[in-house]
Amino acid sequence: MPLTRNQLKFLRAQAQTRKPVVTIGAAGLSAAVLTEIELALAYHELLKIKLPAGNRDGREEILEHICTKTAAEPVQAIARMAVIYRRGE
Repeated sequence: MPLTRNQLKFLRAQAQTRKPVVTIGAAGLSAAVLTEIELALAYHELLKIKLPAGNRDGREEILEHICTKTAAEPVQAIARMAVIYRRGE
């Protein structure tokens, strides 16, 4: 279920003071990185990810792939920083 506008606003405010939990390097998105993101989402729900340097389209594709594989919702993407959310169980 997509997040409402108010929920997105609240989550962006919460993410502002957080530091990136996962950093994706030049090697890109591997199975190990996806596993780490899954574990971090299970623990934190709201996750800040530092994306690799490169073209903007590549970062957008990586974020879309992460959200698809982890069933998370994108909250915000600014430059190399992305925030995703998945409701805890």
